[in-house]
Amino acid sequence: MEIINEIKFTMPSLSVNEGTARAVVSSFLIQADPTVEELSDIRTAVSEAVTNAVVHAYRGTKGNIDLTVRLLPHREIYIKIKDKGCGIQDIEKAMEPLFTTAPEEERSGLGFSVMQSFMDRLTVRSTPGRGTTVTMRKRLTSHED
Repeated sequence: MEIINEIKFTMPSLSVNEGTARAVVSSFLIQADPTVEELSDIRTAVSEAVTNAVVHAYRGTKGNIDLTVRLLPHREIYIKIKDKGCGIQDIEKAMEPLFTTAPEEERSGLGFSVMQSFMDRLTVRSTPGRGTTVTMRKRLTSHED
């Protein structure tokens, strides 16, 4: 994979860091000159992925969330969000719309659906007891001169 530019950022699994992750991604991606809509979509997908790590991966405990953002050729954006939390037992089930492991917290169960709708590609890998990695890609529109 050819990488034009890259950042890596590690943050504790605190709810306040959902906003931090959005800000870091936005600041980095400005160099790619995304549209306002593209930037909003990416920020929303990142927020959902970080929220999942905070709420589900580290339920009642603390840990780190690793964020990697890459600019690839052809205006493609690569984002990886990784935790070392509890992992997901059944990824297919977890990705079903409205499925949540925290119904008592009034969670909507739409996190993965939102990520899929705003990004071109979403991959989820998880090992119970070892953590989850969410990888997302999006190709930004071309700018005509």
